[in-house]
Amino acid sequence: QVQLVESGGGLVQPGGSLRLSCVASGSMFRIRTMGWYRQAPGKQRELVARISPGEITNYADSVKGRFTISRDNAKNTVYLQMNSLKPEDTAVYYCTRFGGGIWAPPDYWGQGTQVTVSS
Repeated sequence: QVQLVESGGGLVQPGGSLRLSCVASGSMFRIRTMGWYRQAPGKQRELVARISPGEITNYADSVKGRFTISRDNAKNTVYLQMNSLKPEDTAVYYCTRFGGGIWAPPDYWGQGTQVTVSS
């Protein structure tokens, strides 16, 4: 059973920064793509960023240049560094593990951590 536990959310002013962390259980972390989704009230869940086992990264256009996803395989942890935060970044952020295919969808989800950007 894979467990994904997020932390690091909170309240921050516009222009501020937060770093989210996700610790994964199990032995498959190093060979799976990991990612972060977010969902704001009344909006669809959207993919924010993902990182492959080879550390190839992809970002939503809305966060490019501001967010950085990274991973530490020794710690089974994936991070999302969020800089220059905007009110529209307010959402619950979910850590995900993707399936084994190159473009496989997520197969495990964390419980989420709230990020609120407000003055």
